[in-house]
Amino acid sequence: MQKKSSFPSKGLAAVAVAMASLTFAGCTTTMPGKDASSQTSRNDVNAGVDATLSKLYQTAPASRDLVARAKGVLVFPAVLQASFVIGGEYGKGALRVGGRTDGYYSTTAGSIGFQAGAQSKAIVLLFMTQDALDKFRNSNGWTVGADATVALANIGANGSIDTNTAQQPIIGFVTTNGGLIAGVSLQGAKIAKISL
Repeated sequence: MQKKSSFPSKGLAAVAVAMASLTFAGCTTTMPGKDASSQTSRNDVNAGVDATLSKLYQTAPASRDLVARAKGVLVFPAVLQASFVIGGEYGKGALRVGGRTDGYYSTTAGSIGFQAGAQSKAIVLLFMTQDALDKFRNSNGWTVGADATVALANIGANGSIDTNTAQQPIIGFVTTNGGLIAGVSLQGAKIAKISL
């Protein structure tokens, strides 16, 4: 009887020691891994930003001039939208000021309606005035429509951008693998700064 009762306690002691070892090992190896993971995330986002801007320039050549004149360019390379009656979307991106990454951001939005499926899109926001950029950077969470209006670019057949749109403080582009999307709304999209 004593052998039977001592076996479970020895087994429990061994499990406890193993769990403590794993916990300790996890604590000592998590931090460097997290730093490497963060660097990988930043590299992935930055590479996605470059690819998204290149694709935008190919689709709408006039956008290159707008990006060059913008005080800040916020790019979300892959915003995943998934829904089944109630939907949501999420993506990570970067704000570039003067051609350099100034910070990382997330965007989220929700929707209700009879829809099902998932798709990915890219969103590019151009802050054409210093005032618009400053208000965005100084905000603690920013919502399209509530904090600022985003004029979605109207692209002509020859790739030109509507002159009225080009004069707005914030200009938006939404693209998928098929090209620019017309008639979409970014209204209600929430954007917040994140640490990567």
